[in-house]
Amino acid sequence: MPRPTYDRMIDLKQKNKKAFTVLVDPDKTSLKKADELISLCTHAKVDFIFVGGSLVVSDHLEDLVQHIKSSCDIPVLLFPGSPSQITPYADALLYLSLISGRNPELLIGQHVISAPAIRKSGLEVIPTGYMLIDGGAPTTVSYISNASPIPSDKNEIALCTALAGEMLGLKLLYMDAGSGAKYAIKESMIQAVTSQVHIPVIVGGGITDPEKAYKNCKAGADIIVVGNAIEKDAHLIHEMAAAVHTSSALANPR
Repeated sequence: MPRPTYDRMIDLKQKNKKAFTVLVDPDKTSLKKADELISLCTHAKVDFIFVGGSLVVSDHLEDLVQHIKSSCDIPVLLFPGSPSQITPYADALLYLSLISGRNPELLIGQHVISAPAIRKSGLEVIPTGYMLIDGGAPTTVSYISNASPIPSDKNEIALCTALAGEMLGLKLLYMDAGSGAKYAIKESMIQAVTSQVHIPVIVGGGITDPEKAYKNCKAGADIIVVGNAIEKDAHLIHEMAAAVHTSSALANPR
């Protein structure tokens, strides 16, 4: 099966170029608001757009994805909190396995249920090890997943979890403090993981300013995801993207 989106991620990593991603929650994004986001993302040269959330109660996810796709060339990836958050109109699907928890439903159970529909959809499927990290506050994802996050100061647990995910054949790692986290994942934990694994590492949750995004990139994150902060101030997109892309330029001097 063709994998243009994942190949793009690998190409960026091999060139040591950092990518910036905007996370769009269908419950908080009308089509009118999406137009503003699309315009800002296009001008800021955002690399990817993720669509989804831990708990999506609206019924316009498919319309939202189609609207984004028809308005820009930025790859749209599904970031589903459940098997119901699937539409064939996206470019790719982050097929999330919660490897940091011990809930069998989110490790493999829901995947068994969703596999036939996902195969039929024709989506590019990217097997992703999802690692929930303690961000200092209860989050929707921790409640819905019924899983304890990795303690923020346990770098060795995060590293061993990441290594296990890579050895099991997962293609991406997603380290997430969760929407509404009080603080972002520590740079020391990001560095501990990225110094040992070879697949792209996504980092999100609690990133509220460009400086934090920049520092996470310098610590080794390949892809930075911001959602909650942009929901509060969409114009942060340009500053966040600039910070992430600047970290790439400094890492690759001419």
